[in-house]
Amino acid sequence: MTFNLLLDLIQSPVLKLFFQVYNFIFVFALFPHRNATKRMLKHYVLFLLLSVCSASFGQIGGRYTYQFLNLTTNPRQAALGGKTITIYDEDVNQAMSNPAALNEDMDNHLGLNYGNYYGEASYGTASYAYTYDRHVQTFYAGINYVNYGSFEGYDENGQKTSDFTGSEGALSLGYAYNVPFTDLHIGADVKLITSTLESYNSFGAAIDLGFLYVIEKNNVNLALVIRNIGTQFRTYAGIQENLPFEITAGASQELEHVPIRWHLTLENLQQWNISFSNPVRGETNIDGSTSSEKVSFVNNALRHVVFGVELFPQKAVNLRLGYNFRRGEELRVEEQRNFSGISLGFGLRMNKLKFNYSYSRYTLAGNTSLFGLILNFQ
Repeated sequence: MTFNLLLDLIQSPVLKLFFQVYNFIFVFALFPHRNATKRMLKHYVLFLLLSVCSASFGQIGGRYTYQFLNLTTNPRQAALGGKTITIYDEDVNQAMSNPAALNEDMDNHLGLNYGNYYGEASYGTASYAYTYDRHVQTFYAGINYVNYGSFEGYDENGQKTSDFTGSEGALSLGYAYNVPFTDLHIGADVKLITSTLESYNSFGAAIDLGFLYVIEKNNVNLALVIRNIGTQFRTYAGIQENLPFEITAGASQELEHVPIRWHLTLENLQQWNISFSNPVRGETNIDGSTSSEKVSFVNNALRHVVFGVELFPQKAVNLRLGYNFRRGEELRVEEQRNFSGISLGFGLRMNKLKFNYSYSRYTLAGNTSLFGLILNFQ
């Protein structure tokens, strides 16, 4: 079984994609000022697009354990649509999304975030960064935790049993390194994961790898993150489950004459088809049968896209707006406008304290708000 798993992994397009990305980063770091590197960049971008299109087909929901690892970790992320990996400033929370974003401006900063999800579920994170060497490296520690509240227990006959709870958490330790004489930043973090659902417990670990290339001349950031490479050490009930492995790429730019920074994120690049046919949108045929919804090529491609903008990103007060295409399409209701997929928020800095807030639209019945504080102890 182990041999077959390794064989499938070696032959998978995801691993081939990873090694091609690694080779590109390696060459770019060694030859940052050569014109040949620019030509190579074009070839690798084309290769990435082809690799994504050749990846496995199928939906992404309900296939993995520890799904809480993919929850939006802070208000700034949520306001920009979620999964933004191109932020590079003093916001210490960004290390959870891209460990390569760690930098000396985050030194001795603490980030605290909290939010209520549906029902009694609540979610919180904490992040702290410390710069050991101001020229090249910064360390990071973080915690994210979700509590699903209490549930009423029933047996297979419908008889009430005792109530139970569910919770999951992860402890992260990360490190980032600026490759000398380049604008390339490489980061990684290790996550120890614990989960308790009723009387079932699980324990696992995962690694995130992040790459960030900062082009200061044009205010452009390019990023790539490979998340949740790991396994379960202890399963819930003897069945080994996969972690929510994901490849994310992104680009952002702060405009020269307008106080706006835009962020473009491509999520779930390890898999092309991330759509599903919503049964509510099926068509009834003349014979009474129902045809499932057909998701077009363009529609599926857009579901990989998350777009967000920040107004006055360098000021004490900034505004944020984002749109998550996959969320908007999956939660769209026919003949009803509910603005699913839209998110917005703001940041307010007061001396060494910064407050962040976000509001994310899901459905008419449920939406989320996240609150966050960043404390500067320098």
